[in-house]
Parts: sequence; C-alpha cells; structure tokens
Amino acid sequence: MTDRPSGLGAYIAVTAAYWAFMLTDGALRMLVLLHFHMLGFSPVQLAYLFVLYEIAGVVTNLCAGWIAARFGLTSTLYTGLGLQVAALLALAALDPGWSLWASVAYVMAVQGASGVAKDLSKMSAKSAVKGLAPTVRGGLFRWVAVLTGSKNAVKGLGFLLGAALLAGLGFGPAVLAMAAVLAVILLLVVWKMPAGLPRGRKGVKFTEVLSKDRNINWLSAARVFLFGARDVWFVVGIPIYFYAVLSDGSEAGNRAAFFMVGGFMAIWTILYGAVQAGAPRLLRAADRPEPELVHEARRWAGLLFVVPALLAVIVWAAGGPAPWLTVTLVAGLLAFGAIFAVNSSLHSYLVLAFARAERVTMDVGFYYMANAAGRLLGTLLSGLTFQLGGLPLCLATAAVLVGLSRLGAGRLEAGTSSAGPESVTGR
Repeated sequence: MTDRPSGLGAYIAVTAAYWAFMLTDGALRMLVLLHFHMLGFSPVQLAYLFVLYEIAGVVTNLCAGWIAARFGLTSTLYTGLGLQVAALLALAALDPGWSLWASVAYVMAVQGASGVAKDLSKMSAKSAVKGLAPTVRGGLFRWVAVLTGSKNAVKGLGFLLGAALLAGLGFGPAVLAMAAVLAVILLLVVWKMPAGLPRGRKGVKFTEVLSKDRNINWLSAARVFLFGARDVWFVVGIPIYFYAVLSDGSEAGNRAAFFMVGGFMAIWTILYGAVQAGAPRLLRAADRPEPELVHEARRWAGLLFVVPALLAVIVWAAGGPAPWLTVTLVAGLLAFGAIFAVNSSLHSYLVLAFARAERVTMDVGFYYMANAAGRLLGTLLSGLTFQLGGLPLCLATAAVLVGLSRLGAGRLEAGTSSAGPESVTGR
C-alpha cells in the first residue's frame, strides 16, 4: 500500500489543528502557573488549579472514543478546538477582586473545560493516524511519531510564549489574544479540511469503550505510571523550584525568572518532541518485527528509572540550591526528557498496533484515559510531594512511578496485534 493523497491531506490538516491547539495549551499552563504563583498560591493550591483539567481528561477520553466512533472524528476535533476558545474567553473574565477560593474554583472549572477540549483534540488526531497512515515499512510508527513529536515541540514553544505574554501583555490580554488566534485557525481548518477522516457508524454501544484486550490494558497501566512520573516534578516542583532560585524578588528579577523558567520548560518539551519524532529511526523500527519493539518498551523504561533516582540522591545530598546543582538538574532533566520521549513514542505506536481497526477510537480513548489518569496522579503528587519533601521527594516519587511503568510494560505479549507484522516492517 502507498501513501494516499486524500489521507495525506487530512493528516496535514489534523496535524495543523493539533499544533494550534497545543501551542495555546502550553501557553495557558505557563500563564496560569506563574500568574497564580505570583499571587501567593502554595504548591498544593497550584496543583488544585490543574486537578479538574486532568479529571476531565479521564472522563473525556472514555466518552470521546464512543462519540468519535458514533459521529466521526471531525466532530470531536472541531468540538475540542471550539471548546478551547470558549475556555480562554472565560479565563480572561477572571476578576482580580474575587476571594482566593472563588478564584481557585473558577480557574479549576475553566481548566476542566480546557481539559475536555485537549483530550477531544488529542484522541481525534491520534485515532485519525490509524486509518490515514501507510502500512509499509513502519509507516504507522513514523506518522504517529511525527504527529506526537511535532505536537510536543509546539507545546514547548507554547510554554515560552505563555511566559513571554505574561511578562509583555499581562494575564487578561494574553489570554484574549490566544483565543482570537485559535478561533481564526478553527475557522480555517473547518473550511479547508479535506475528506479522509473516518466517519461515524450507528449502533456503537457505550459499553464497548472498556477494552477487553490484555495488551491494551497493560499498556494503559504502564502509561498511567509513565506520565505520573513526568508530571510529579514537571507540573509544580521544577517550575517553582527554578523560579525561587532564579528570582531576586524585584520586578525585573521576576520577569527574568519568567523567561528562564518558561525557556527551560520550552526547551525540555521541544527536545522531548524532537526525540519522539526521531524515535522510529533511533529504534530502526522499519526493519524490526513487533516483538522486538515490545522488548524495547521494557528496556527503555528500565533506563528511564535511573535518571530521577540519581537526581533525587544528588539534590538531597546537596542540601540546598547551588549553581552547580542547577546545571546538574537541567542536564539530568533533559536526559530524562530524551529517554521519556522514546518510551512515550513506543507506547503511542504500540496502542495503534494493538488496536483493532473497527474499534480504534475506543481503544485509543481508553488508552488516553490512562494517560490523563497518569497526569492527574502526577499533578496531585507534584504539589503534595514538593510541599512535604521538596524537590528530592518529587524526584524520588518519579523513580518509583517509572518502576511501576516498567512492570506494566513487562506484561505485554508480543505478536498479538491485529495489525500484523506488515504494519511494522512491511515484510
């Protein structure tokens, strides 16, 4: 089978829409985190702001798989983009005169809507690849890796954009500007979307969203702990730690710290995306059968465990901030990002390889429900562990969660996907 022009056009349109969404998603996260940190929110209170966002993701992915199977992928993609525009407009209406807990409750609700939007868009984009990708010489792995890797690079730019907008425009104008740009992109995507995305089918039962496939279930379990291991330090711990180390308390110092924290988060996510996009070449996926790639998922999870475990010991032994420690953390977390990217890319490929064509949206929805559950777990633990034990406890918890992810990957059975070896090797 060769690349299909209509499929390629639909893939490009889906990717462009996903890029636009993730740029605003990354910027919004950085805006909310830094803005409310400056208002005096504690690490646990900051984590609360993102809790409903992640809970919404768990529920949304379960429902979105069924909705897409019933009504088609374009409906869920457009709904996700439109809902994000509405969430941005609502966030711009936040009144600084409200009480602390009124502000927390309002932002949690808006972030919940944004979480629904993100997972509608993500499930639509990832599911579309199963039907659009060519099946020869690792085509599925390659197209998944490009979509996911480029998305994360764009989200990294979003972190930097969010910090820059907060410093340059302030919170309200920055959010309104993002809403306007995303609304224009949504209109363009609706106008230019070519044919090629899977259509809905009548008679799909909601109970079908729960996967009965052993590999999908174990891969989903591994995904929960993998993303928990990232977000336990990524959501609150590292941004607040670096902000405290880099800011001198002055207005100019705060602005400089914004850019440096946002810059690190951007570089980390861009590196993660670049490695993810290059994972098929790194793993020589076009020339390897599926059992070998399942084995690689186990091996790379083991490699990832070493990084947060070692960093936790180093930060604990240092006893406090120091220039050499900041450099060590940056280097170590970039290494974590690169290895994490390979793990994530393998998971994203394997879920589509394991999924049956007739229920791909529901299997992908179930898998990304696990992804959202992992982010929720990491978000809750990020504020809690940082408040209880600082950065060393955040990093030690990340190591434990990676170990649990490795156990899940170890239960995968190779050679049982519906896609067959041709999807991986072309042989």
